[in-house]
Amino acid sequence: MRLLKFLLSGFIGAAIIAPLGSVSYAEEDSLYVPLYTYRTGPFAANGVKVANGLNAYFEMITKRDGGIEGRKIIWEECEFGYRTDRGVECYERLKGKKPLVSNPFSTGLTYKLVPKARVDKIPLLTMGYGFSGAADGRWFPWVFNFPTTYWSQASAFIKYIGAEMGGMENLRDKKIGFIFLESGYGKEPIHLLEVLGEKFGYELKTWAVPMAQMQDQRSQWRKIARWKPDYMFMWGWGNMNATAISRASEFGFPMDKFIGVWWSGDEVDTRPAGLKAKGYRAATFHAPGDFSRLHKDILEYAYGGDIELAKEHDYGDVLWSRGVFNAMLIAEGLRNAIVEFGGTITGEEMRWGLEHINLTDERLEELGATGFGKPFKVTCADHEGSGPVLFQEWDGEKWVIVSDWIEPMKEVVRPMLEEAASKEAEKWNYEIRKDCS
Repeated sequence: MRLLKFLLSGFIGAAIIAPLGSVSYAEEDSLYVPLYTYRTGPFAANGVKVANGLNAYFEMITKRDGGIEGRKIIWEECEFGYRTDRGVECYERLKGKKPLVSNPFSTGLTYKLVPKARVDKIPLLTMGYGFSGAADGRWFPWVFNFPTTYWSQASAFIKYIGAEMGGMENLRDKKIGFIFLESGYGKEPIHLLEVLGEKFGYELKTWAVPMAQMQDQRSQWRKIARWKPDYMFMWGWGNMNATAISRASEFGFPMDKFIGVWWSGDEVDTRPAGLKAKGYRAATFHAPGDFSRLHKDILEYAYGGDIELAKEHDYGDVLWSRGVFNAMLIAEGLRNAIVEFGGTITGEEMRWGLEHINLTDERLEELGATGFGKPFKVTCADHEGSGPVLFQEWDGEKWVIVSDWIEPMKEVVRPMLEEAASKEAEKWNYEIRKDCS
């Protein structure tokens, strides 16, 4: 399968992408990476963009570099429509091809694959999503959520608005609202926000949005307008995001006090409202836009320099860039493993490669990605990395960065991550690793 065979980003009606045809998965020294994607289903508009970005990066390094360290990379999409049961079917069907990583892009699917990763020895990369406690690699050696977790992001939210208010002490007696998709994903940061509320003295109130109400939300926003929070955080996905932004405007909530999770900060979320969304902000762990040398290489090698074709495939949009960033980190793990071990790479060696990612400024420059992301380092004990967060703002036409990199409240977050990891590991009778501290 190659990029020009893919569906255009706006076309959601097709089912499963064509297979790679004559490529042999047993080909010696090849690197097999399955992509769990959803170009169909309730979140297709988001999933298409991520899938296009993943494919674009792998297409680029194949044509520009011939693969990774002389090895051919073979990638294949498995369409699961954001349905967890179908995602598990994809995993079981493809694991016989000896994949080197699983990349689910779904918190629900992540939780199903966490115990399988340990048994099958296939690393699970959940970049900025999934189970936050997996950041403790001592308990979850097969799961990675770098460059930052949901809990780190939630703490960065509070730190960010505290700075806007002139100091963290000014959070006392403020009202912080939280609207979220009613799911495990949406509920993930609530406990951390409650803990920080006790620490800094703000009042937290939450509003759940069931799947069936994603495109309505009037009842939630009517209550929000009556409560009059000082800030609103959104933890949404899919149509929920654009609807929430429209409802916030409709009910008179100030857009410059409304901030979304990094899955609520794509152009598909803000373009429908246009200028009404101006001032809305969202977290991110990479810069928006198509400014870097890496982006230019993708335009040249993946799209043949055809900017119109590239735009049809969401070139430069936030979620497209997130797919690119994700693929770049997979490639870094693969490269580390190849350089260290050579030969046919195993899942265990790929795990080592991911645990030794060290994305320095110098390495970002080599990748053509200066300014695209923040340097971070992974260790066997820390599968999150340093966890810094950026904030971007919609100016009515595009996303622009409006903050410096904000470090999470590690003194609060890390102990909570470790506690969550040990409790979850206890359910599975996992033992703590002896080979890292």
